[in-house]
Amino acid sequence: MGLKEKLKKIGPYLWELPKEAKPGMKVPAWLFSSEDLLKGLEEGAVEQVANISFLPGIYKHSIALPDMHFGYGFPIGGVAALDFEEGGLSPGGIGFDINCGVRLLRTNLTANQIKPKLPQLLESIFSNVPSGVGRSGKIRLSPSQLQNEVLEAGARWAVEKGYGTERDLEYLEEKGCMKEADASKVSSKALQRGAPQLGSLGAGNHFLEIQQVEKIFLPEVAKVFGIEEENQVCVMIHTGSRGFGHQVCTDYLKILENSFRDEIRKLPDRELVYAPAGTKECEDYFQAMCCAANFGFCNRQMIMHWVRESMMKTLGMSQEDIGSELVYGLAHNIGKVEEHKINGEKRKVFVHRKGATRCFGPGSPDVPKDYQAIGQPSLLPGTMGTASYVLIGTKMAEDQTFSSIAHGSGRVMSRTKALKRFRGEEVKKSLESRGILVRSASWKCLAEENPPVYHDIDEVVRVCQEAGIAKIVVKLKPMGVIKG
Repeated sequence: MGLKEKLKKIGPYLWELPKEAKPGMKVPAWLFSSEDLLKGLEEGAVEQVANISFLPGIYKHSIALPDMHFGYGFPIGGVAALDFEEGGLSPGGIGFDINCGVRLLRTNLTANQIKPKLPQLLESIFSNVPSGVGRSGKIRLSPSQLQNEVLEAGARWAVEKGYGTERDLEYLEEKGCMKEADASKVSSKALQRGAPQLGSLGAGNHFLEIQQVEKIFLPEVAKVFGIEEENQVCVMIHTGSRGFGHQVCTDYLKILENSFRDEIRKLPDRELVYAPAGTKECEDYFQAMCCAANFGFCNRQMIMHWVRESMMKTLGMSQEDIGSELVYGLAHNIGKVEEHKINGEKRKVFVHRKGATRCFGPGSPDVPKDYQAIGQPSLLPGTMGTASYVLIGTKMAEDQTFSSIAHGSGRVMSRTKALKRFRGEEVKKSLESRGILVRSASWKCLAEENPPVYHDIDEVVRVCQEAGIAKIVVKLKPMGVIKG
């Protein structure tokens, strides 16, 4: 009997894999899903969420969110909280693209205002924001400049160089900078890979999208976020730390595999290798990971600035008239030191969110002041041609998922299979027949990212709401898409 067959339904959209299901599990595994989403779920992904529960110091349960699918070590859509003193940090629970994340801009514009110039706007942004596999950014930093100026400052470095405003920093997770970063803990190879890529979109599932508000579910909440009417234009940016974050993860996986061979032998999967709490390796990895997170925050800040420039130039309007203000910017591949109430007591933990979005609810001091009464906006991007959503967290999410929800659609078809099945030219034609303009650096990327290779984002979001871990605020639909 496979582990998937051992799942027990313990709530309308919650399934439990008891710790007896696999010898060695320290806690149960919880999967937030619907029956439809479970049907397409790989056995390997269920095995991975079970394997997470072998990690030392794990609290409550290992978690898989409704967009879960197979990944490296953890499933993508996986969450775990390990004790700060008895647990540790597992790079496989954070991912290679450290601080892959999303930010959302709202504007004063309506879809009707922007449609006549949408082709020119997409072309301007595509020209202004480097995208595609291996593409370099517009600026030319040396590895030493990256190390000495950017990695410990994050988005603030970009703002101080003129790429945005002080207000932007207030509406970013961690205010755009993880202060624990120590650039001396990053390899020269990571610096060499990252220096030419700062300020670039990349490829894969990363995108830049012009969107319009399709439906507002919670008007009073949306109004606080600056979203007040249907057809209002927004811009979503989704990218990460590029080759820099990938190299940081690769470097530390090698270090941990060499240093903690005895710990690996106790794990069901060597990809779960971790840096035990209190060790130099744990401190070094966390500080290097924070550098990669800061690269990601800085990267998206620069891209957002160039989007604003393109809008002003193409539309012939001032920034004040366009009103392109940041709603929020967040990470969904990251490790954090947080305090959570566990068994009635506050505990300091390493929270791993891999393909998972932080969703602090009302009253959190870690969100912008004007959002504290309602909670942090959580952004769930779809794939090109499908909806994206703004949600907020709940008390139940605090109790059940360490304030985490899904990060997007979640892939169901490999890139290899997608390339065999789809042609980029046909994908573009299909999207444009629905009124969605597309600009991409390659046909290959369009084929790999065709909407059918992902879960239904509407179902993923519905499960988050029906399970009680989030509330839907706004639904957005694409008008124009830029892919790498």
